Amino acid sequence: MAIAVLHSRALTGMAAPEVVVEAHLANGLPSFTIVGLPETEVKEARDRVRAAIQNSRFEFPVSRITVNLAPADLPKESGRYDLPIALGILAASGQIPVQALKEYEFAGELALTGELRPIRGALAMTLGAVSSGRAFILPTSSAAEAALVEHAVIYPADSLLAVCAHLTRQTLLSPQPRTAAGDSAFSVPDFCDVKGQAGAKRALEVAASGGHSLLMSGPPGTGKSMLASRLPGILPDMSELEAIESAALLSLNGGFRLAHWRQRPYRSPHHTASAVALVGGGSNPRPGEISLAHHGVLFLDELPEFPRTVLEVLREPMESGAITISRATRQVDFPARFQLVAAMNPCPCGYLGHPAGKCRCTPDQIARYRGRISGPLLDRIDIQIEVPALNHDELLKQADGEASAIIQQRVATARACQINRQGKANTALSGTEIDQYCAPDPAGEALLKQAITRLNLSARAYHRILKVARTIADLAGESSVTSRHVAESIQYRRLAHT
Repeated sequence: MAIAVLHSRALTGMAAPEVVVEAHLANGLPSFTIVGLPETEVKEARDRVRAAIQNSRFEFPVSRITVNLAPADLPKESGRYDLPIALGILAASGQIPVQALKEYEFAGELALTGELRPIRGALAMTLGAVSSGRAFILPTSSAAEAALVEHAVIYPADSLLAVCAHLTRQTLLSPQPRTAAGDSAFSVPDFCDVKGQAGAKRALEVAASGGHSLLMSGPPGTGKSMLASRLPGILPDMSELEAIESAALLSLNGGFRLAHWRQRPYRSPHHTASAVALVGGGSNPRPGEISLAHHGVLFLDELPEFPRTVLEVLREPMESGAITISRATRQVDFPARFQLVAAMNPCPCGYLGHPAGKCRCTPDQIARYRGRISGPLLDRIDIQIEVPALNHDELLKQADGEASAIIQQRVATARACQINRQGKANTALSGTEIDQYCAPDPAGEALLKQAITRLNLSARAYHRILKVARTIADLAGESSVTSRHVAESIQYRRLAHT
């Protein structure tokens, strides 16, 4: 009778709780049992582990094998437990030393040949492993992203045999060098490609500076999607913490790429996406589009084409910056501080207000089309602008707009001003902080009172106008909010009242 104990990690939302893998060999009829609330993928590890051990030229013990994954009340899923289970069996049967296991944590899916395959969530698991003080042995294809975590000691391995050679000190694995920021050459579309649309560019610059949500309305082909795709290129550079959080969330879905390191995420789900696809979920909850866009941009094209029930799930995360997914057996929290950018046509045919006069929609059809977006959701969108059709002269001339790098410098300066003043972007200001930092001068206050009366603004709209006005003042490098800033901010709310 022999036993071996080693460590791995589970995934529960963004958390990676420690899992103790216990392998026990006893006399009796040969069997192989895995306990500890394993799901189907983990139960199937029995066949993968058996074949991997034999094909790596080790002896698979003819014993009563019991593998326990503790804690027993934590569901275990995916093939990441293959490697620790195989090592536990080899250690319990005396083929590798038990003492070497306590220095490491292990995760990796085994091929039948004994090769190690990549796993999802390596970055999130490494964040948990760092606090334990142990090194982490991972598949080579997952080690580079794990090495983004500061102070993490990662050993990449290609096969079960390579891990065993390291543990027996025959052929040591080389530590994975930490991936440095800025190693990627990934580029985003540039604003200099956009012809005309000076008003829309200005609105996007304001939105980027304060982290505000934005809705663009205009006929087809006016550049709404083109403008939205260029917003990440003018957002401030990500901090180390923001980059790690964003990468960890993408890693949970297996969608992280090193080429995108420190690049703001840009997510653009199709309008057929479900509510679960947007906010996340499943029996083993995974992040949805709003979490995958954390610290980046969520672009919803053809906004009225999304089912209304799907759009309504955005309301709470837009305010709180997080989403809680509750299931019968567990509750998972995901961060979701995304910047919403949406686009829509002004009417069902799309040509309302077009200079060519092509629209034939009735007022009732237009009202029903716009009514697909609820008032509470529309009220939460800070900036709402029209993107008009370009005339022939604008279309024929060469694109000569400012480059994204120049706009980003102004945006970064304005955002730095906000961080120095209040420790957060203007979009995240609370009611008390709005009174403290966004109070307008007497002329601006008088103008705002008129707007409240004439446009019948809600309290939320009033606060959002003040936050956008504060951002406009920051872009201008002015310490106080004046009537000029308030007037421009009010113009960005007129779409909701037309």
